[in-house]
Amino acid sequence: MRRVILFAFLALSLSSCHGKLGLTTVELADPVRHYYPILQGQELTIIAKLTNTGEEPLVVTDIQPSCGCITTDFKCDTMIPPGQYLYVTIKYDSNKNVGLVEHAVRFWGNISPDGMAQMRFDVNVVPDANYHHDYEELYDKDQFGGTLKDLVTGTGRDTGLGYYTDL
Repeated sequence: MRRVILFAFLALSLSSCHGKLGLTTVELADPVRHYYPILQGQELTIIAKLTNTGEEPLVVTDIQPSCGCITTDFKCDTMIPPGQYLYVTIKYDSNKNVGLVEHAVRFWGNISPDGMAQMRFDVNVVPDANYHHDYEELYDKDQFGGTLKDLVTGTGRDTGLGYYTDL
C-alpha cells in the first residue's frame, strides 16, 4: 500500500506544471504626488494606475503601505497581462496626523529589476481650529493649574523653570 501511495505521489509531482514566471517591466502613473492640504480627519482617496509594459504577465503579490493609516482594495495575486493595467484605490485617513506627512505605497511582484514599484505622496494635514489653539491663545489661559505665561517665564508651580527633564 505504501508503494502505491508513493508511486502516485511521484507521478503527480512529476506531471505537474513548474513553469517559472519571468520578470516584467511596469509603469506607475505619477509615482510622486503632492496633494493639496486637507483637514485633519478627512480621508484622501488616491487612484494608482499600474501598467504592465513588459512581455511577461505581471503578478502583483502584495501592496505594502508605509503607514497603518493607509488601506487599499487590493486582492492578493492579481495577474495583469502584457499591455494591460490595474487600478488600485488607496485611502489615507488623516485622523492621527498633523502637518506635512509623506508616505509610500510599494507594489510587490515579478517586477524588474528588484521586484518592487513604489509610489510616494505627501499632503499637508491642517488641524481643526476648534481643537488646536495657537500659542497666543493659550498664553494667558488658566490651564495646567497656572497660566502658560507662568510656565514660560519660570514662575510655574511644578519646577519653576517651565520645562522638565528625563532625570
